[in-house]
Amino acid sequence: MQSRPASPPDTIAAIATAPGRGGVGVVRVSGASLGGFALALCGRAPRPRTAHFARFLDAEERVIDEGILLHFVAPASFTGEDVLELQGHGGPVVLRLLLERCLELGARLAEPGEFTRRAFLNGKLDLAQAEGVADLIEASTAAAARSAVRSLSGKFSEEVHRIVDGLIDLRMLVEATLDFPEEEIDFLERARAMPRLAALQAEVEGLLDRARQGALLRSGLNVVLVGEPNVGKSSLLNQLAGEERAIVTEIAGTTRDALRETIQIEGIPLHIIDTAGLRETADTVERIGIERTWREIGRADVILRLVDARALASDGGDIDDRLPSGVERVTVINKIDLCEQAPQREERDGRVVLHLSARSGDGVDLLRRELLRIAGWHAHGEDLILARERHLRALREALGHLGDAAAQLGALELFAEELRLAQERLSEITGAFSSDDLLGVIFSRFCIGK
Repeated sequence: MQSRPASPPDTIAAIATAPGRGGVGVVRVSGASLGGFALALCGRAPRPRTAHFARFLDAEERVIDEGILLHFVAPASFTGEDVLELQGHGGPVVLRLLLERCLELGARLAEPGEFTRRAFLNGKLDLAQAEGVADLIEASTAAAARSAVRSLSGKFSEEVHRIVDGLIDLRMLVEATLDFPEEEIDFLERARAMPRLAALQAEVEGLLDRARQGALLRSGLNVVLVGEPNVGKSSLLNQLAGEERAIVTEIAGTTRDALRETIQIEGIPLHIIDTAGLRETADTVERIGIERTWREIGRADVILRLVDARALASDGGDIDDRLPSGVERVTVINKIDLCEQAPQREERDGRVVLHLSARSGDGVDLLRRELLRIAGWHAHGEDLILARERHLRALREALGHLGDAAAQLGALELFAEELRLAQERLSEITGAFSSDDLLGVIFSRFCIGK
């Protein structure tokens, strides 16, 4: 992997372990030629890639802590620079003292994601791999973690590079053909230019489909439960969560504020939000809860509109009229156990209606399958890509340029230009084409110390 422009020459330091108390805490330092830094900090020059017992000393050579010292010499380190890892005891006070000593020795506090950014700039990781680091840390399900590891190990990047290599070969063919315009059509036919373009389109389409599925693993769906008081919203939340997370009583207005619970269906995180029942009320606290309900509705990916099976004749039209039209909505007719009805799925006026019992669980599997359908989920095995929105956008734009190229075969200059644009969009994924502004946004979302 080629290096990007050289990293800044200054030395950075940060606490690399999570806040709080633990058995072990780590302070990480990265910079140029850190042997002298280690000598001042520990009174010894450590051998590279060897674990040393060390006492970490302050400016007056008093012991701050004792633990393990590791020294990785450039370029054989995570950042591609010299790296020190100081593994001491995981108390917040002692870690802060150790970090302050590193700052006294000339390091500055690392910015969020700066270690990984330096790894990218020094050619140790490409941009998709660097994002895999953050995705692995933030993964909320086992499936998301496995997908992040694949991105970190370079699987996503390898597939992008393979498509880019195919585009480069096709561009070279077209550029050579431009030098011999009288032979261009026969030459392109003999070289099977169109079948090769179609194959590249199919590869990008497949990659985009897997990336869309992986994006679901990364962010999931916000599912908001909406309805009048006592229609069973909290009972449905408890049924989906598999435990008693919300208080359920016969008293209308028991739920006063939004209650959030994240569940998994086929590895997809679903953020279920139970809300206050919607009705006219003079209760100040309940009214505030209802206002928050409408705010949650505005952020929903899916609205589950609950109705009591015994009260289907009640109006409820005011609620339905206020629900946003652009959000997927499922009507859930609950409490069928009290009416001796069977679970079922039907469609009315283009909307899905599910009949179930949140208390007994009958029909709840219908809801789980419906949520997967809305998400657009289909099983892909172990090859999903934990994609970000910028990856999806780049793949969609590349696919659009390939489609435009197919329509321009009679004008080879335009055909070649569309291929070039497709290549640039794909290369943005791995960072071959990236602006400093983009890098700043990406790495600012990392945790400090990584």
